[in-house]
Amino acid sequence: MPAPLKRSGLQNEVISFYRQCFRAVREKPLETRPRFHAFIRKEFKEHNIRRSDFATIEYMLRKGRKQFDTYSQKGVKDIHL
Repeated sequence: MPAPLKRSGLQNEVISFYRQCFRAVREKPLETRPRFHAFIRKEFKEHNIRRSDFATIEYMLRKGRKQFDTYSQKGVKDIHL
């Protein structure tokens, strides 16, 4: 059996952020969670970035974290795609 591929620190950071986004949705009203899930998936799949494009990946992480800070606030109850 081949050894599993090791992920880079940046790959682990992206995966961790993705999971953090989905965990934050647990705090949203039950009826709006599917829209938040769809929004998260769309945002992550929308950008076709090469694994070696570190500058763009880091930029997108910074941008995503700013959005996350906004959408994870208690006052935000719904999101529209």
